Amino acid sequence: MTIHSTEVRQKALTLLRNGTKGADVARQLNVPRGTISYWLHIDRSKRGECPGAHNPSCYRCDGTALDEPAYAYLLGLYLGDGHISQCSAHRAPSLMITLDDAWPGIQDEAEAALRKVFPDNATCRVRRTGCHNIKLYSKHLVCYFPQHGPGRKHERRIALESWQQKIVDAHPWQFVRGLIHSDGCRLTNWTTRIVSGERKRYEYPRYWFTNVSDDIRRLYTDALDALGITWTHCTRAGKPYNISVARRASVDLLDAHVGPKY
Repeated sequence: MTIHSTEVRQKALTLLRNGTKGADVARQLNVPRGTISYWLHIDRSKRGECPGAHNPSCYRCDGTALDEPAYAYLLGLYLGDGHISQCSAHRAPSLMITLDDAWPGIQDEAEAALRKVFPDNATCRVRRTGCHNIKLYSKHLVCYFPQHGPGRKHERRIALESWQQKIVDAHPWQFVRGLIHSDGCRLTNWTTRIVSGERKRYEYPRYWFTNVSDDIRRLYTDALDALGITWTHCTRAGKPYNISVARRASVDLLDAHVGPKY
């Protein structure tokens, strides 16, 4: 991942504010076109000049209504399996959430959440091998998902803004549901016990959540703590990326609010 200095970013913004086209700025400074677009969008948002402000459609820019439970769920999906990208063929960036075809119900739920959060935007599904990209275009995607930035999520800091944290605090189950639907699962573990002198197999349900980002795992466990869910950190094959929930009472709570993928 290339880290661009503050000086380069400021020079890009100065050129953009003076009317230089984004593509020309990208070539002049040897910075990816998508990064230039991202810097421009953030700059305009901070100055109250977010693109599309003439047509109110953004919770952050225009104060329009937001379906908070749907957003909390969608935020969990985005942190796990979503990403925002800019294609030269489209003026607006796109949000894609990649979901396995083994769970068509989750694909339906993800698309329904997108429609609730972005009621004025069309959604579509793009078929890929073994999965579908649930997709939407909007000029305001970075407003809703300020965690977007250059590079992979686990290679940069991921933290919720105060308005996002308020929504997650108000709707923690929807947030946890989105995270588990993206990077989690419910499975059956087994072990053996000696009962009356005989070794017998014992099975029990467990929820797993696996994500390489320390920050995203922390957001997940913070939500579990708020809900009174007992969890443990597990290292498997030398990789400390797993969060386990196996206590019966905690599993019962997750079953009631999340359940197996479907």
